[in-house]
Amino acid sequence: MLTDPIAGLDEALAAIDAFDDVLVAGLLRPQKIAGLTELADAVSGSPLAARVAEAAEKTAAGAAGEEHFVSLAAARVAVLGSVHDAVLARIGEATGRPPGEESDRQPSETESPNLLAAARSWLSDLARAGWQGIDHDLISASAPVISALLAEPGLRRLAVLLDGFAAELAASCPGAALERVPVRRWGDLWSRGMLLTLPGVAATPAIGTVTGRLLPLGVDLLEHSTAAQAQVHAVIEPADGTAPRLVRASVTVPKPDTIIGAGIWQLLRPHLSLLTAVSESRSMDLTDMPVTAEGDLLWQDEHARLGEPADAFSTARVVLPKAITPVVTPLDRHPVRIAVPVFIEGYGIEGDEDTLSFTFAGNQFSLETDRVPAAGPLTSKAVAGSSACIGLIRWDGEFRLQPLAVETTVRKKTTAVHAGAWAGGTTDKAGVKAEKAATDAAAVLRERAGRLLRK
Repeated sequence: MLTDPIAGLDEALAAIDAFDDVLVAGLLRPQKIAGLTELADAVSGSPLAARVAEAAEKTAAGAAGEEHFVSLAAARVAVLGSVHDAVLARIGEATGRPPGEESDRQPSETESPNLLAAARSWLSDLARAGWQGIDHDLISASAPVISALLAEPGLRRLAVLLDGFAAELAASCPGAALERVPVRRWGDLWSRGMLLTLPGVAATPAIGTVTGRLLPLGVDLLEHSTAAQAQVHAVIEPADGTAPRLVRASVTVPKPDTIIGAGIWQLLRPHLSLLTAVSESRSMDLTDMPVTAEGDLLWQDEHARLGEPADAFSTARVVLPKAITPVVTPLDRHPVRIAVPVFIEGYGIEGDEDTLSFTFAGNQFSLETDRVPAAGPLTSKAVAGSSACIGLIRWDGEFRLQPLAVETTVRKKTTAVHAGAWAGGTTDKAGVKAEKAATDAAAVLRERAGRLLRK
C-alpha cells in the first residue's frame, strides 16, 4: 500500500508548485497567471471556490487586496491539507490502526485586531514584492510588528513564525541576487502566517486529562544551533479501559552551539522526567495528565511517576497495532508534519550505510538514517544488521522510515538499540565520554557568563 500511487496527489502538488512559482516574482503584477488559475481549479469543488476564483482574477489583473491574498493562502493551505489527509489515510490503511475523532477547539484568548491587521499588511506587501523583490527595507518593516506581537501571549504562535521568517528573508536579501529560492518553504510560511492573522484561526485543540499507563516507543531528537527538542512517541493505556492511543510528549530548550551530541540530553533532562523512563525501559503511571485532542501531553512531572519495566518492542508488537491515531487540527495538516510510529520486522536490507532501504513484499522502503541523532548508540551499522525496527513513517514525495530503535544480534543475543538510550543517563563508554565533554563545555560557558555579569 505504501508504494502504490495515491490518486490526485501529483495534480494537487503541481497546483501548489505552480502557485509558488507565481510568488517568486510577486503578486503585484503577476506574469505567470496560470499558477493562479491552477490553484483556483484545485479548490473548485470546495466551499472556497467562489472566493478563490475571485481572488485569482483580481490578482491576475493587478487589483488584489489583502482579502484576496488571504483567500489564496487559504486555498494553498487547503490543498496541502488534502495531500496530508490522503497520505495519512494510506498509512492508516497500511497499518490497520483506527483513526481518532474530530474534537472541538478552544478560541484563542487574545484577539488584537490592530496587530493582526499590521501583520497581514506586511505579509501582503511581501507577496506583492515576491521573493525576488525582497530587500532590507521591506524586511525591516516587520520588526515593530513582531515586537508588538511577541508582547501578547495569545499571539506568540504568529509572532514566532514571523520572527523566524523575517530572519530567513533578511539573510537572503537582496532577493534579485538569489541563485536558488526555497519556494515551497517560503510559500508554507507565508500562507500559514496569512491565516494566523485571521481572528479565531489560532484556536487550540480542546485540552483534557488522561490517567493510565504510558508506554514509550522511542525518542525523536531535533537539533538546531541555538535550540534542541526531544519528542517522545508513546502509547497510553487509559485507566478507564478505553482503547489505547498514540501520544507525544515534547520538550524544547535553548542551547549554545558548542553543546552538541550527547551533551544535549543534559539540557533536556531537567524538564522531562519521561526521558529517564525511556533510558531505563520503564513505563510511567499518569494521573490527570493534561493532553490535547491531537495527542500532545502537556507534561507536568507532578502528574507522573515511574512505573514497571516496559520493553518498547513488546509494546510495539502487542499494543501499537490497536492504538488510535489522533486527528490533526486543520491548520496543521501539512505532509511535512507526518510522523507516524510503526513496527516492522521480517524485512531484507539493501544498500550501504548511507543509502539503506528495507525490502518486503517485493517493495523497497527508503530509510532516513540521517535523522538518527548522534546523541545515542543507534547507528546506520546497527540498522543494517537489524531484524526488527520501531520507526516513524514520514512522507516527502515518497514514504520513508526514520528508525527510532532496532533489534539486532550482538554476540548471538538479540539486543535492542535505541536512538534515545542515553536520554536519561548512560553507562555506555561512548555516552559517558560525550557527556563529560559537554559538562566541561557547559562549565566553561557558565564561568564566562558569570564574568560578564560581574562586569
